[in-house]
Amino acid sequence: MTTHPASFQTPTLEPTGVTGLDDVLAGGLPAGHLYLVEGTPGSGKTTLGLQFLLQGRQLGQRCLYVTLSETSEELAQAAQSHGWTLDGLEVCDLVSDEGLSPEAEQSILHPSDFELGETISSVMALVERVRPQRVVFDSLSELRLLSQNPLRYRRQILALKRFFHTLRSTVLMLDDKSSSAGDLHLHSIAHGVIHLEQNTWTYGPDKRRLRVVKLRGVKFREGEHDFNLNRGGLHVFSRLVANEHGRAHSSTPVSSGNARLDGLLGGGLIPGSNLLFSGPAGVGKTSTAVCCALASIQRGEKAAMFLFDEGIKTLFSRSRALGMDIESHVASGQLVLHAIDPAEISAGQFSHHVRDVVERQGVSTVVIDTLNAYLIAMPGSNFLLLQMHELLTYLNLQGVTTILVLSQHGLAGELPNDVDLSYLSDSLLQFRYFEARGQIFKAVSVIKSRVSAHASTIHQFRLSAGGIEVGEALTDFQGVMAGLPRYSGRSALLGDVD
Repeated sequence: MTTHPASFQTPTLEPTGVTGLDDVLAGGLPAGHLYLVEGTPGSGKTTLGLQFLLQGRQLGQRCLYVTLSETSEELAQAAQSHGWTLDGLEVCDLVSDEGLSPEAEQSILHPSDFELGETISSVMALVERVRPQRVVFDSLSELRLLSQNPLRYRRQILALKRFFHTLRSTVLMLDDKSSSAGDLHLHSIAHGVIHLEQNTWTYGPDKRRLRVVKLRGVKFREGEHDFNLNRGGLHVFSRLVANEHGRAHSSTPVSSGNARLDGLLGGGLIPGSNLLFSGPAGVGKTSTAVCCALASIQRGEKAAMFLFDEGIKTLFSRSRALGMDIESHVASGQLVLHAIDPAEISAGQFSHHVRDVVERQGVSTVVIDTLNAYLIAMPGSNFLLLQMHELLTYLNLQGVTTILVLSQHGLAGELPNDVDLSYLSDSLLQFRYFEARGQIFKAVSVIKSRVSAHASTIHQFRLSAGGIEVGEALTDFQGVMAGLPRYSGRSALLGDVD
């Protein structure tokens, strides 16, 4: 017998209709195969299946929804809740009133030989009539019960797979993971597996993640991807891979908006680097960040601020008191402001927002205020460090100047952090309170800089009606590294009465 090698053809990709999911799947699902979508009840499987069929309807394809777990009326109500209609979709409702009537000795869901054969025959007959290009089978838990044992269940799935393959249908089989032992039969049978996870142990809305477990012949994006389930369906936020987004940019220093602060930084802010402002509450970190954003706008660029702690109106009034008008720039679109509730957002969604302002709106300066609140939105510090590292690398490769604000606990003494991000930052600007002459003053110094030769001196810092002020270098400081700076020198201080 002579064998001939099979010729390889690039598979046709079926777009899923789910925003962001095709990016994870490297373009879509290869057509003509069977796929498993698994997840606990409420994770979004039915919604994903409906979006998949609605996308097919939009492309002029014949689409079939086979439901064993809910009635066609319930399915229509679910679609209506998202603003959709099922017009143009063929719905096969095997949970009919007739099948569940008192006159019927057995229900359609009774685990018997007769019911299993009847169910499979009904599905195949309908598929033969409709000859759909897209099929959603909801759900496998009923078919598993009808099969009674794993071997029979696997054989039925294989039979359905071969049947659908002869028609070149692309099939999504939904599984609610009700099997107590963790059924993996379909993982080996299916051409691809998409796992949906719903985390209910969080404050605020449930956090949802998606993972492509397998997809034969496709280099998909591995790992977990956050997604939202709102009116309008699923929205997947593909995991950020920084090295995919590099572009050429200038490394010439730009002004922070204050000449003396530029001198401390060794010439100014370097595009494609990030600067961490660290210090206790009220010391002037956010105001300095606003100054840097305004300097970017005055150069004809755009800036964006993501506020996790402070409200936009409070920021407006505070900045106005310091002579820094930002409202007009927000109105003109030069400054993009996002007030973010940490309880309502996931890390993946936040990265998506940052990418949007950089790639679509052309922002060159990004301020994240504060990292402490950003931590609240994350499931743990390890995730924070990994995802923040990826986000900062992305912004650096895009040539964006990034300013991170980190608030330290307390006002004096050793000031602990929620998490140490100093090693991730290219430059670190340290703000401190200090006492001298019976008064409380503020000081600023550059602790480190990977991108420039910075000053190592300590300077007085002040907020005034004219904005931020940085004084001359001060000597005779004691206890700076111990967290209790005390100045005993005789140099003039900002605010001294002449």
